[in-house]
Amino acid sequence: MTRAQVLEVVGDDRDEQTLVAAIDFSRLPRHVAVIMDGNGRWARSRHLPRLEGHRAGVESVRSVVETAARLGLQALTVYAFSTENWKRPTDEVSGLMGLLKLYIRRELKTLRANNIKFGVVGGLDGLPKDVRDELRRGIHETSKLSGLQFSLALNYSGRSELTDVARRLAIEARAGTIDPMDIDEKAIERRLFTAHLPEPDLLIRTSGELRVSNFLLWQIAYAEIWVTDVLWPDFRRRHLLQAIVDFQKRERRYGGITASAGKA
Repeated sequence: MTRAQVLEVVGDDRDEQTLVAAIDFSRLPRHVAVIMDGNGRWARSRHLPRLEGHRAGVESVRSVVETAARLGLQALTVYAFSTENWKRPTDEVSGLMGLLKLYIRRELKTLRANNIKFGVVGGLDGLPKDVRDELRRGIHETSKLSGLQFSLALNYSGRSELTDVARRLAIEARAGTIDPMDIDEKAIERRLFTAHLPEPDLLIRTSGELRVSNFLLWQIAYAEIWVTDVLWPDFRRRHLLQAIVDFQKRERRYGGITASAGKA
């Protein structure tokens, strides 16, 4: 999408117009990953049950997915449910699973209409059957779409993902299908949940927490991290635009030095 087309979506919001004007559309992050945090605090501050915070957070997901697709990003991955989240109260987990099913049912038509390919990063088989069925329907019905690759990280753990890759490589080495000396970064990357996606260029975390919470540990090795105090249910298009503007102001060196620093 062109800058003019994005500005049409923004409408009369002057702040968002300014942000869109500041974005270099030739240097967009290919893949944005998001740690959605603050739903519980948002609900608590309003004297509401925690589930209401998660319910409000669905609107933020909708806004961010729409904005990412309109900007022309290649991939967006949001951290929806970690393996550690199973420790939460049973009623909260059950409510989250219900919200997940409802989201897929309600949004599938919109995803298809906007050429958004849906996917899951994580242990799909560890989720309840009714949730798996709904997710697989969403994956199947958008599998041939070619726009934004939108993924939910569900039942996901970065450490478990890397442990699983190590186990699979050990089994393959024992079977003789791979030489241990041929195990390199590419061999690991091909076996990650995100093998079909570019590495994240930008990692966003809401609610002001300064940790990565076991999310995409291998993949975010060189990602730029952008943290905001905004709680996830309050996160909207302007916040994503601001994150991209700030991302483009940073100098990405990947462990090297700049030309100007090398001359100094």
